[in-house]
Amino acid sequence: MVLKKEFFELPTGVIYLDGNSLGPLPKAASARVAAMMQDEWGQMLIRGWNAAGWMDQPDRVGDRVGRLIGAPAGTVVMGDTLSVKVYQAVAAALNMVPDRRVILSDTGNFPTDLYMVQGLIDALDRGYELRLVAPEEVAEAMDDQVAVVLLTQVDYRTGRMHDMRQITERAHAAGAVMVWDLAHSAGAVPVDVAACGCAFAVGCTYKYLNGGPGAPAFIYARADLAERVEPVLAGWLGHDAPFAFDLDYRPAPGIGRMRVGTPPVIQMAALEAALDVWDAVDISELRAASVALQELFISEVEARAPELRLASPRDPNMRGSQVSFAFDEGYAAMQALIARGVIGDFRSPDIMRFGFTPLYLDADDVRAAVDHIEVVMRDRLWDDPVYKTRAAVT
Repeated sequence: MVLKKEFFELPTGVIYLDGNSLGPLPKAASARVAAMMQDEWGQMLIRGWNAAGWMDQPDRVGDRVGRLIGAPAGTVVMGDTLSVKVYQAVAAALNMVPDRRVILSDTGNFPTDLYMVQGLIDALDRGYELRLVAPEEVAEAMDDQVAVVLLTQVDYRTGRMHDMRQITERAHAAGAVMVWDLAHSAGAVPVDVAACGCAFAVGCTYKYLNGGPGAPAFIYARADLAERVEPVLAGWLGHDAPFAFDLDYRPAPGIGRMRVGTPPVIQMAALEAALDVWDAVDISELRAASVALQELFISEVEARAPELRLASPRDPNMRGSQVSFAFDEGYAAMQALIARGVIGDFRSPDIMRFGFTPLYLDADDVRAAVDHIEVVMRDRLWDDPVYKTRAAVT
């Protein structure tokens, strides 16, 4: 049984199709955070680092996230933001191939990944180049100049999905190091980082894993690399003995060296509660249910709102857990939908995004959402000026 609506706070009258951007609040998270603040922080004070296991949290929670992406125990650690983890992973990957100077990515990658790479290139000042190609051209673009391949498995705009295993094999054949961003994959589609053989993977936990706004990111390093990875961000908590207060850095064993700063204990408490839901979920069953909901949604929208143009791959095997439609007035149309209780979001220039999470969505929700879409489009509700003023977050 995939549907777990009873685990989540879902406002009455709302159909939430934006879990691909921010997952809803798990009911258990409120109590877990309150207990952490009152019983641990409140009563234990600084003793909580030992007595409540705060110091071990990044590793403990990392193993739970690792289970959802096919990572062996001891290869995933939590902390910091996804941007920081991208920087760490790419920097470490570059050190593994010192004689090459090209970082390959695609034009569909999330901008922050590209920004972090550009910043890293500027900081290193060693003649590195960020080379961008169309998503369909990535495999053919791998040559003996490429040091690192950095890709997001699922495109944030369209949901188009790369074949992790195939592209990783091509990267390795070209002598490059593979880094995957799983921001739109973890908790949405089956992932097996160990089987695909990539060197590093990173991701966030506030989308499909429902860890809450600002939830910590994760980083995976393949088991055979963990003891020799050179962490360019040599943080205090990535030291082999933080409380020895050595003046020189000595990396911690294994994945622990990829820790940087103090873990966000309150936020991680919320994430721990959110991950409890996954103890009873089979990711393959979840994926099958997601595809069924997406297929229903596409067929209903195309029949009842033909003005919207499918922007996602039609083949569900090429699509993550979201469906995107293009419409010239997509922002205003989405705002009109939100006003009617159907929450999706918008991505420039014309993409209306809808996320499908079978943990709290079913076929009745999909049909009801399309009822509203049909009205918004048929009656041109999007043409109201009130829906055309863009907010800071779209």
